[in-house]
Amino acid sequence: MSKLPDFEGMAMFAKVAEERSFAGAARVMDVSVATVSRGVSRLEDSLGVRLLNRTSRQLSLTDAGRTLAASASQIYCEAEKAENEARDMAGMPRGLIRLAVPMSFGLRWLAPILPDFFRAYPDVSIDLHLSDAVVDLVADGFDAALRIAVLPDSSLVARKIASVARFVCASPDYIDRHGRPSHPHDLDERHCLGYAYRARQDVWRLVNGAGEEETVSPRGQLRVTNVDALIPMALSGLGIAELPEFVAAEYLADGRLESLLLDWSIKSGGLYLVTPSARARPAKIEALAEFLTTRLSQPSWRWPR
Repeated sequence: MSKLPDFEGMAMFAKVAEERSFAGAARVMDVSVATVSRGVSRLEDSLGVRLLNRTSRQLSLTDAGRTLAASASQIYCEAEKAENEARDMAGMPRGLIRLAVPMSFGLRWLAPILPDFFRAYPDVSIDLHLSDAVVDLVADGFDAALRIAVLPDSSLVARKIASVARFVCASPDYIDRHGRPSHPHDLDERHCLGYAYRARQDVWRLVNGAGEEETVSPRGQLRVTNVDALIPMALSGLGIAELPEFVAAEYLADGRLESLLLDWSIKSGGLYLVTPSARARPAKIEALAEFLTTRLSQPSWRWPR
């Protein structure tokens, strides 16, 4: 098995060669003279060659030392450059963000504001993954995700940006033909349209002001993996859809859909920015978090307005 080069010893030797002094190298590197001496001796032992001639009064390079000094100095400079670039990356928003976002929300509300983000942060780019399926941030290599849910306990770090209400909706035509339900028991589950990526299972959980809870299990003709696909069925009067506020608001506003069960509600979730860790998050992620919070914490999709 190959052995890694002794980069620490190489760096210490480079500074000793430059300063012509163990004490000078130790001072520049902010370590003890003993640490520098051990590092250089370890390097010599590893290479099997003497690099320095040491006397009580002077220090000089051997032929091998002179040959190695230039390369060691270059390695040291490259390492310093790499560290400085990494610190700059941590301090200034730049680089690629792999971001997962639910499709309907991403198309309706995120994509329209991204140009403003890129104008503010021209050195940041985003690889935008649009899907309602919940991705594994760590396993799938994502830097962050927007999630719309009542989030369970998790090892991930979640920052709530806004609350998101949900509505049980039907068209005026459906209500004319089937009546307006006043209780979840009045819903015909055969007309309730399903959504495959609901957090726990495809069940509507409703609660009223008295704290009573009821569940509805959709058994309609259509089950989808994206909520926008429910809209045509609901508008045509062929089904009842449970929709997030950011989708439902425009149809409720113009009367094409009406909210049912006004004395009942589905537990509100939230819009969250989720990241694998809050410790030492890159500046690009912090910039995205602040931007999304500023632009989406008071959303225009609220209903009623």
